[in-house]
Amino acid sequence: MCQKQCRDENGFKCHCMSESHQRQLLLASENPQQFMDYFSEEFRNDFLELLRRRFGTKRVHNNIVYNEYISHREHIHMNATQWETLTDFTKWLGREGLCKVDETPKGWYIQYIDRDPETIRRQLEQEKKKKQDMDDEEKTARFIEQQVRRGLEGKDQEEPIFTELNRENEEEKVTFNLAKGASTSAAAAPPKGSLLGPSVLKPPGALLPVKR
Repeated sequence: MCQKQCRDENGFKCHCMSESHQRQLLLASENPQQFMDYFSEEFRNDFLELLRRRFGTKRVHNNIVYNEYISHREHIHMNATQWETLTDFTKWLGREGLCKVDETPKGWYIQYIDRDPETIRRQLEQEKKKKQDMDDEEKTARFIEQQVRRGLEGKDQEEPIFTELNRENEEEKVTFNLAKGASTSAAAAPPKGSLLGPSVLKPPGALLPVKR
């Protein structure tokens, strides 16, 4: 209420007897809820700021954060807030969606939820990229699966069977039917003898003319 940190018990007694403390008591008695709301808000803001700055979004035991918080000389005492215990405050943080909280055999753990617009934007971009990478991997896996399936289907098709040529009559001739174009071109080709000249085609005994 007085926002004063006393060094020891004797200092606290002296402060309670001071005029400033008595004046604050009168103000608090007139509107106690206003003072409690103010200190509750200060305690919450300072606690969450320490959690965010010191631990980020890591999951941590609530006692670790609280002990570090009260180690600061100028801190708000919990008995001046609306929460009676640290467990009550931890549950409240979970209900308000300010932190992720879970109870374990070792006590309560808290995890800060960063609602900064820039942080949310980065998280959305990371989730979008992660989803796109997963879609690409799924497409690649589907393509490979299709190729494997096609390969297996090709193997299942009936392969040609080659058989040995068997003849009942060993003296039977084997004939081959050549293409018509090949026989035509062979017939149209001039005989090799024509390359020797016209004199070769004359009958034997023919006389050659003598020049006079």
